[in-house]
Formats: sequence, structure tokens, C-alpha cells
Amino acid sequence: MLTLVRHGQSEANARGVMCGRADPPLTETGRRQARALAAGLPRPTRLVTSPLVRARETAVLLGAEVPVEVDTRWTEMDYGELDGQPMTALDGDAWHAWRSDPEHVPAGGESLVAVRDRVAAACADLAAEAAEGEVVVVSHVSPIKAAISWALGVGIEIAWRMFLVDAAVCRIDTSGPVPLLLAVNDAGPLHAGTEHAGTEHAGTVLPA
Repeated sequence: MLTLVRHGQSEANARGVMCGRADPPLTETGRRQARALAAGLPRPTRLVTSPLVRARETAVLLGAEVPVEVDTRWTEMDYGELDGQPMTALDGDAWHAWRSDPEHVPAGGESLVAVRDRVAAACADLAAEAAEGEVVVVSHVSPIKAAISWALGVGIEIAWRMFLVDAAVCRIDTSGPVPLLLAVNDAGPLHAGTEHAGTEHAGTVLPA
């Protein structure tokens, strides 16, 4: 199983700003979410994380008995000049350009197509191992949406039709001839971990 985990709440999530390559830590709520996931998820046979602090902190707090591996392909989309800005920083024309063209590049940033390409390669590299064991990847909204588009065999433009909350889990079965998407935005492991783990979410429409 390829299990994709969005990191717990970060300081940027709590403030409601766009957060790409900016590197804020988890909030205390985010740390509680990660500890709850540690109890609610199966034990991984391999654990991979984005290099960004909010993902690495979440991965470490999962308390796995395997090393935490960093793979830069799972890092969040680069927002360029929009990083750290509120969503109101985008006017109508900017929103239309971003939503209508998956190859649109925010000033100084990265396109959704570029995110999809690097994540698809990362998924392909993990597929065989995930078919035999429990591979857990801790990442961000855009890469997880890209992984879902890879599993479904569709374009990354579906990213605008998905919403992922903090610390949610997605699962892809890679054991058959094609990947099978089994779960999206599943908060079950979070709630199963502990009823006292602080499961507040601060999701955003844009990646973070």
C-alpha cells in the first residue's frame, strides 16, 4: 500500500496563507495530529518525507521503526512570489490563469504540470515496494493531489476539484496491473489514534 499523509497543521496553515517552499514548523495542534496518526496508521515498512520542516516533523512523530528518508520530489509546489501571501493576493485574472492552465507558472514559482511530473516519477519508484509492504509518504497538498492524478491516470487539472485537510490520509493500492485509489482525505486514522489528540483542521483550497 502507498499511503500518503498530509503533514499536520503548520503555523502558515493556522494563519491561512499560501505556503509552498516557506518552511514554518508545526503548531502544537499539528504535533498532536501527528502523534494521533502514529497510533492510527499501520506500521510502515518504508517512510519517506518531503524535506520541508512541517513534513519532516510529522514523519518523525509517527514514531516508525524504520529510518525517515527525505525525497525532494515530494516537496510542496513552489509558489514563488506568492509564498506567504494571503489568498486575497490573487485577483480574478490571476485566479483564472492558474485554474485554467496547468502549465501556468506563478512569478518565480512552479507549474502544476511540473509538480505532477516529479511526483509521478516518485510514485513509480515506490510502486513495486508498496505492492509488497506499507510505504508511507508524508507530503503536502499539491504533491498528494499529483499522486492521486497519477493513480487515476488523469491530468493534474483535477487538483482544483479536490480538497485535503491537515493530517488527512490517502491510499493507493499498487499491487495490481494499474494503481487503485482506495481512500482520499481520510481522517479515520487521525481519530482512531486518540480521542484526545487535538484533531482540529485548518485546510485551504490552495496547497500548503
